[in-house]
Amino acid sequence: MERSFHVENRRELYDALPENSLFACFAGKILPQSADAEYPFFANRNFAYLTGLDGAEVHDFIFLAKKAGGNVEETVFALPPDAMAERWTGRRLKNSEIQDRSGVETILPLERFGSFFHAAAISGNFTTLALDLWKKAPGDPDTDAYRLAAQAAKDYPALQIHNCHKQLCAQRTIKKPCEIAAMRKAETITKAGIEAMMRASRPGMYEYEYKAEYDHALTSRGVLEPAFTSIIAAGENNFCIHYYSYTGQAKDGDLVLNDVGAAWDGMCTDVSRSWPCNGKFSEKQRQLYECAYRTSEHMFATIRPGMPMAEVDRECHRYCGELLREIGLLGQDEAPEKYMWHGGAHHVGYDVHDQVDMTRPVAAGMVFCVDVGIYVEEWGIGFRLEDNCLVTEDGCENLSAAIPRSIADIEAFMAQR
Repeated sequence: MERSFHVENRRELYDALPENSLFACFAGKILPQSADAEYPFFANRNFAYLTGLDGAEVHDFIFLAKKAGGNVEETVFALPPDAMAERWTGRRLKNSEIQDRSGVETILPLERFGSFFHAAAISGNFTTLALDLWKKAPGDPDTDAYRLAAQAAKDYPALQIHNCHKQLCAQRTIKKPCEIAAMRKAETITKAGIEAMMRASRPGMYEYEYKAEYDHALTSRGVLEPAFTSIIAAGENNFCIHYYSYTGQAKDGDLVLNDVGAAWDGMCTDVSRSWPCNGKFSEKQRQLYECAYRTSEHMFATIRPGMPMAEVDRECHRYCGELLREIGLLGQDEAPEKYMWHGGAHHVGYDVHDQVDMTRPVAAGMVFCVDVGIYVEEWGIGFRLEDNCLVTEDGCENLSAAIPRSIADIEAFMAQR
């Protein structure tokens, strides 16, 4: 992304903040794994969205903005150069590199944050401390933002805590042209990864072999890590919605399910495709897949601005349920959820599951997944068909339509192996 994108994101946030506000945002810390091993660092997505600073080099970084008197002063607190540390863990960003990426002019050593924040907090110029406060569950560990909120409540009671998480979610819900362009690029890489798996597919192939094909396709195109942990399953493993073992073997006649995505410039894709490992759908597989495909096509013909977001999920289940009744699988009084185990839509962007206000109606610039999953254990068939939907002014576009998705396209592609 151009740094102007991140500058504009910050400006939009500042317009929503109360006057006389301090705003702090944290990149996050490296987490210990075991003994002296550590997990790979993954920057907080709102920090990356606002600053353009992402990747392994920005761990522990802090961004602070001071809004007062109609002006905003911005500072990035970064790890300073350290020859010994860099010898072990890699080079650190220079101030000029941070400035170029973020558009923030003032760069200070990380150790200065405490005194800098204290001076601002007691200056009398600020009445609000704005933070990105969010937890998936109440018992989750405190983040740096929560710790600063607790410290401020104790040491600077005159500062009112303002949670700007909802504002950041609202900004990220509507994608800008550069974000959509990045997603289109990521879709082409995701397509290459899925097609590589389809091209190699054969009875007896292990899930880890499929994953190797996918990973190679991504890395050879400059994507070193997928947008999220890949789900690649075969046969009975398809009945675990979030399956990560990769140890199963695709037996002749099994469906291979994958739920995968590449990221480009921070923007994720999330695509699911399923195919018979031998290249030919059985009659029952064909029946069920046709229900999913027709439902997906129906959704892309139905979604348009103004539609309630919750209706996308409801309509997906309603329509597919009718098709399952037509083939005699679902009883008239049975709910589609008997065979459709998860929701039919979720937003995607800087996170593969972007957080949004689900009461907000569908609007142009939104990107969300249309995810049709059917799981029939008594038939031994489970799969999903998931595409990325870009809402336009008068309808929507399937960003992942070029990845083989109909029965005819899948069988024709695999026949070329």
